[in-house]
Amino acid sequence: MNDIQVTRPRPRPRSGWRAAGDGLNFLVTNRIPRNALTRCVGWLSKIENPLVRDLSIGVWRLFSDVDLSDARTTRFRSMHDCFTRELRDGARAIDGRPDVLASPCDGIVGAHGRIVGGMLLQAKGMNYGLSELLADDVALAERFRDGYYVTLRLTSGMYHRFHAPHDLRVRQVTYVSGEAYNVNPPALQRIAGLFCRNERAILECRLDDSGHTIALVPVAAVLVASIRLHFLDVRLHLRYRGPNLIPCDRPLRKGAEMGWFEHGSTIIVLVPAGWVPCETVADGLRIRMGEALLRSGDSGLGGG
Repeated sequence: MNDIQVTRPRPRPRSGWRAAGDGLNFLVTNRIPRNALTRCVGWLSKIENPLVRDLSIGVWRLFSDVDLSDARTTRFRSMHDCFTRELRDGARAIDGRPDVLASPCDGIVGAHGRIVGGMLLQAKGMNYGLSELLADDVALAERFRDGYYVTLRLTSGMYHRFHAPHDLRVRQVTYVSGEAYNVNPPALQRIAGLFCRNERAILECRLDDSGHTIALVPVAAVLVASIRLHFLDVRLHLRYRGPNLIPCDRPLRKGAEMGWFEHGSTIIVLVPAGWVPCETVADGLRIRMGEALLRSGDSGLGGG
């Protein structure tokens, strides 16, 4: 079977009809049997038939700004193969400063700020609870009291793998099998506690240098509800019901690949008090994996 070769287009600005389609996308994707459709699309995307592959990639590119200029290869066996593409060597520069937490993924900076009273901002006028996001792990939530959070949204055309933001050890993974709501801006503005309702994995990590505890929370979404982690021998998806708490003890160097989404979604980064956003971080910023995201504001901090 011949692989398809996809040309490397230049990134295109988001057109008016694509932006207007966000509202329609919300109406459609949140009034359908989301979990069943998500399983169906997951099955379809892995078919390695040339006709199915070419048609599905063509439809996907029609509705997404896909940039393959940094892909390891532009020849793909299936749509899924294209979704989960790897980067070519040298495609990303990793900020190596020890007091900097690098972005774990390509994404668009969404809600971010100080964690006040255990609450995080989802969208204007709508908050959600940190403890609920962390599957009611009160002890873990306490580690982030007065800390900072950054929400990184991956669009469907982006690079979908995520990486270690620092030299660290993954100490525990908690998997929550939940809903598969869309996580685009219209959905975030309409569905309360969306991140706490969707399927997600909670990666509790300890930084090597400072001993600080941080957490990465990859959140899945409609059509993309499947999270893969290199250091686990189970696939986290809607059919996997547990155990919710998965033992783990995996060291990773800064920039090392941790896993990937089957399509694209959201990663919420949580850090303890004493960390602040880097100067460039702002709402709507398009950030690339490896670029500076957060920095330690107090080098004298002890482990958290």
